[in-house]
Amino acid sequence: MFDITKLAEQEVEKFIPHRQPMILISQLLKHSHDSLLTQTDISASSPYFDADINGVPNYVGIEYMAQSIAALAGVEAHLRNDIIRVGFLLGSRKLKMHISQFDAGQTYQTRVTRLYQEESGLAVFDCQILHNQVVVAEANVNVFQPQDAQAYIAGTTD
Repeated sequence: MFDITKLAEQEVEKFIPHRQPMILISQLLKHSHDSLLTQTDISASSPYFDADINGVPNYVGIEYMAQSIAALAGVEAHLRNDIIRVGFLLGSRKLKMHISQFDAGQTYQTRVTRLYQEESGLAVFDCQILHNQVVVAEANVNVFQPQDAQAYIAGTTD
């Protein structure tokens, strides 16, 4: 059985349907009902790192949010002994980036909280990226996680 108290010790790829080098979040920190806190450590080896700005451009923050949402879905799947399903980022509302980049050598935390979810798999999340307890990016993110992603992609769902 999955031990939620040891979440921070688990590999991120155990919870999201991504593989290196496209796993952008570094660690899962804390799970609570409908919410997850993750960490992203920025270095020269981070995906999308731009040496000209010595960091990662702020627009990558939406993917930090999306992967944190995927990780929440993965944690919840593990808790109910289910498989990890692929989800789709549909868009965002109220997106605000308060910084121009995620700086090298810094650590950022992403908090995602489910606001709404339909049985169909459509959901809305409140997302915040924090640096030293200060919100540096925020959005409401819309996602869709069908029961059968391959059928959805092929357009054969009912």
